[in-house]
Amino acid sequence: MVTPPDVPAMAERLLARLPGSPDVLLHQVDAVQGTVLLLDFNRARYRAASFLDDRVLVPGVQGTWVPAGEVSAALRRSTAARPLHFIFHAGHVGSTLLSRLLDEVDGVLGLREPVALRTFADAADTRGRADALLAPAQLDGLLGTLVTAWQRGYADTQAVVLKATSSASRVGVPLLSALPAARAITLNLDAEPYLATLLAGANAPLDLRGHGPERMRRLLGYTQAIDRPLYALSLGEQAALAWLVETATLQALQAAAPARVLAVDFGGLLADLPGTLARVLAHLGLDTAQAGRLAASPVLTQYAKSPEHAYSPALRAQLLDAARRDHGDEIRRGLAWLARLAQADARIAAVVAAAARRQAGG
Repeated sequence: MVTPPDVPAMAERLLARLPGSPDVLLHQVDAVQGTVLLLDFNRARYRAASFLDDRVLVPGVQGTWVPAGEVSAALRRSTAARPLHFIFHAGHVGSTLLSRLLDEVDGVLGLREPVALRTFADAADTRGRADALLAPAQLDGLLGTLVTAWQRGYADTQAVVLKATSSASRVGVPLLSALPAARAITLNLDAEPYLATLLAGANAPLDLRGHGPERMRRLLGYTQAIDRPLYALSLGEQAALAWLVETATLQALQAAAPARVLAVDFGGLLADLPGTLARVLAHLGLDTAQAGRLAASPVLTQYAKSPEHAYSPALRAQLLDAARRDHGDEIRRGLAWLARLAQADARIAAVVAAAARRQAGG
């Protein structure tokens, strides 16, 4: 990122443009200093970005930190509001692919994993607690500021579709509550292919251990029937922990707003692209006639997170088969851990059973 020499002038220009255009990206929030990082952005950068996190801070992108109160005041004058919908997911289940496919729909602006949503989710975890940095009213104000920023579209934008980071699904209920007209897609996989997918990744140990503490804290909100601490879980059991926590979160979101949330299985999406995409488009109020075109999109031949690399459903199937051969013991350990928790706790059993019904189409 380039910080211009005349910071006050840059801040003034960004604040002036903020209400009327998504070309000013509300990138990050610093609750300690009470500031917001605004970036000078554009439509091409949105389309290219797999993640709206610090990977967008490349040479040539200008921005500066601005007092949060000034950002909120500017956004209250927003003139660019569009319908805002969400993709919530369990991670590694095709959410970036679905988001990029929806980018191909006329009138859709896709936002992929804005980092400010993760900041809000972390702050929301401490709501009402003694260690909360933000009072409940301040937290509500932050949410209002963020959703107003995310609603901004271009003149031809019919809807904005925001793909959340997987762990941010835990604030899906307040997001939908803040936007009564918003709809959501939840994306997931059955436990066995999910574990195989996670364990197939070269960075699986780092990913699972890095996110493990936060996932275990969330699981403890569902059950106390944990047989061993996180550090004693095998890699396959940590993958099962990830599936269980995210699946329970997505199920709770659907239960909170059943008419507004459409659950999609990634395997089912790949098995029937035109039909599933038509359901997604209909749920989001978009043109279902475009489903056939999307099902033949070149996006399907690229790795969604790094489009410069080739990918396909057939290659995915090969990678999963290889993971089952190479990590079969860990996959079985993870599934056994899930079974033990389900036997010990009725709430976990209900999560597992509901996932099995969804997979069976029931």
